[in-house]
Amino acid sequence: MMRHVAANALTLIAVALVLVFGLITWAQSQYRRPGPLTEPMRFEVEQGDTLTRVTDRLEQDGIIAHPTIFRIAARYTKQDRGLKYGEYEFEPRTSMEEVLALLNAGGNVIRQIVVPEGWTSWQVVEMLRAREELSGEITTIPTEGSLAPAGYDFQKGDSRQGIIERMQTRQSEILSQAWAGRDEGLPLKTPEELLTLASIVEKETGVAAERDLVASVFINRLERGMRLQTDPTVIYGITKGQGALGRGLRRSELVARTEFNTYVILGLPPTPIANPGRDAIMATAHPAQTDNLYFVADGTGGHVFSRTLAEHNANVVKWRQIEAERARAAEEAGTGGQ
Repeated sequence: MMRHVAANALTLIAVALVLVFGLITWAQSQYRRPGPLTEPMRFEVEQGDTLTRVTDRLEQDGIIAHPTIFRIAARYTKQDRGLKYGEYEFEPRTSMEEVLALLNAGGNVIRQIVVPEGWTSWQVVEMLRAREELSGEITTIPTEGSLAPAGYDFQKGDSRQGIIERMQTRQSEILSQAWAGRDEGLPLKTPEELLTLASIVEKETGVAAERDLVASVFINRLERGMRLQTDPTVIYGITKGQGALGRGLRRSELVARTEFNTYVILGLPPTPIANPGRDAIMATAHPAQTDNLYFVADGTGGHVFSRTLAEHNANVVKWRQIEAERARAAEEAGTGGQ
């Protein structure tokens, strides 16, 4: 009798083990097999989300079919502790194993914000504040010139202040490199003066090939003790970098004594007037070797350079003629040529 009971017990244990083994094998196959998703889908893990909450939403969105297996696998492999917040895009048929690995690697939906060369720090901050995908506040406008214009990748939920700090780190590295490798004998005492002059170069021309030529004009003027006489500095003194002036400069503004009016003050203004890009900074650190002291628009988007005031005045007359012809053509177009 006892042998019969023992044999039955052993049989039951064996069957149970087979069932357990079969269940484990089935669960593993379900864990690794392609998932139910039929088209790409975005999914967001928010800060503070628990494994249970994430798993429930994965099932509701049709990304996984077996939430219990997913939770057990996550805890067994200790991947439940590494879920990272962010935005994810899952491809069709993504397995639970792949889903879990991706949630531990971090969001794979990358966005980008682009800071144009010559923008002021106020403009950059306003752009970041307008991006609803970002988090946190920027309480202080960064120092002018301290942000490197470039494209910056980010994920939904990243902090605005964090992106600002990345911009500042990059600009600091660029400036350090430029200052260390600058041409000898430049009339610039500090990296900050280099940055300030580079911001003026940046605002004076959008033509890449001209940057070192524009820089040479200002370097030559500084060496001769001449005023820089550049409109963008005057404009910055009026707007403080908060938006465009929206009109031409008045005569009264050109003669007013302010710390940014380079028609009045000698030398550089007290701070940069924008955030210069790497090319403008490097052009200022390595200006062209010229005797030019003047430049004026040439009507094509670039400038014509000159060494003497007489040459410059002649070039200004040509520019005024171009402006007059354009104004006349615009007026005729507005009246239908009548």
